[in-house]
Amino acid sequence: MARTRFVGDPGLTARMTTVIFLLGALFVALIAILIAVAPAGWAPIIAVIGLGVVWFQWYNSDKVAMKAMRAREVTPEQAPELHAMIDRLCVLADMPKPRVGVADTDLPNAFATGRSPSHSAVVVTTGILKRLSAEELEGVLAHELSHVAHRDVLVMTVASSAGIVAGMLTRGAQYGAIFGGNRRDNNNGLPVWLVVLVVSLITYAVSFLLLKLLSRYREMSADRAGAYLTMKPEALASALQKITGEMNTIPDRDLRASKAMNAFFIAPAVKGVSLRTLTSTHPTLEQRLEQLAKIRAELDRSA
Repeated sequence: MARTRFVGDPGLTARMTTVIFLLGALFVALIAILIAVAPAGWAPIIAVIGLGVVWFQWYNSDKVAMKAMRAREVTPEQAPELHAMIDRLCVLADMPKPRVGVADTDLPNAFATGRSPSHSAVVVTTGILKRLSAEELEGVLAHELSHVAHRDVLVMTVASSAGIVAGMLTRGAQYGAIFGGNRRDNNNGLPVWLVVLVVSLITYAVSFLLLKLLSRYREMSADRAGAYLTMKPEALASALQKITGEMNTIPDRDLRASKAMNAFFIAPAVKGVSLRTLTSTHPTLEQRLEQLAKIRAELDRSA
């Protein structure tokens, strides 16, 4: 992770390294299998497309995420209080200040994005700005800045490349059109499109589960790091309760529109408090509040 005053998390580092290694191996295997079964002329095209997706995800992660939420970058003159709060937190954490964005939606949420601490952005919605107090918003921003410092946003973005490529190939293979229709592989006699479909589905499923497991842990890690930085875990706990509760007032169409960003939000854009499942992007609210309560108790004992 970047050298900041956010508390370190060896568990997060180990998980990010493992996920990147496994998904990297999976991605290479996917490209290798496709090159092996596809017509010879497709081999360089497949390799270029695969590398292109990874590069695009890495280089444009902040722009893509902000565009997905229709967020705009704001200046200190346009949002003085928001900038002042992030300025204080960045000085406190000893880290570069990210770009600051605001998304015009009533959905109360926030997220961080970017390929490095010096090329990152923290985005809040107008919905969260009008619902949280200053202390609660500070807790949310500290949480998001810790994602940048830990570099887990970058890992989540790049790691999703395997799933994106697999999803594209799955859609193409369903029609048997990309790799020669009914042409059969010489080794087992299976149609090439079927081989591509099976391999792509396996790749997508594995990458999906690995990213969800990392996503849940990184949220707990960011809660912990943000709470220790501000020394106000109760403020973040209050913010999480407000955000989760307010989701029930958001129209279903708005929740569906932001569904693709759920893994990056501080709280998932879903109604109700869902039970933890293998595919959930966040730990349960109860788990997060319990951890923050323990941090409050620890800080009180230290004082």
